[in-house]
Amino acid sequence: MTPRPDFGLSMLLLFVTNDKRETMLKAINPKLPMRDKAATRDFYINKLGFRAVGSADFDGYLMVEKDDIELHFFEFKDLDPKENYGQVYIRTDDIEGLYKSYAAIGLIHPNGPLEMKPWGQREFSLLDPDTNLLTFGQPI
Repeated sequence: MTPRPDFGLSMLLLFVTNDKRETMLKAINPKLPMRDKAATRDFYINKLGFRAVGSADFDGYLMVEKDDIELHFFEFKDLDPKENYGQVYIRTDDIEGLYKSYAAIGLIHPNGPLEMKPWGQREFSLLDPDTNLLTFGQPI
């Protein structure tokens, strides 16, 4: 089979065309496991200050948002919280204020107090009802 003489030009045009596309990645929405949708909804909305996304209530699925972030949850009734390693890192521009608001209602994990990390972030952590680890951080 003889290669087409315009094959190289076509590949070059394809590369140049693809190189000029708009950014494709716009956001990330972590999906974390939950055993009980009502308990998860209550924790994120009534304790952390999130709000439900959309008007539909999907069976076994929950979406919440706060400011510029959105978290998704899928139902996993047999989840053993002692074996759950779900984690999410959330950046904030007011680490002190957020820490104080969550500490005031006893949400901070005993091993996750607000502290400066060697990588230049002030961070704290908490666990949700299913032991998903939420770490909040701000570059300093």
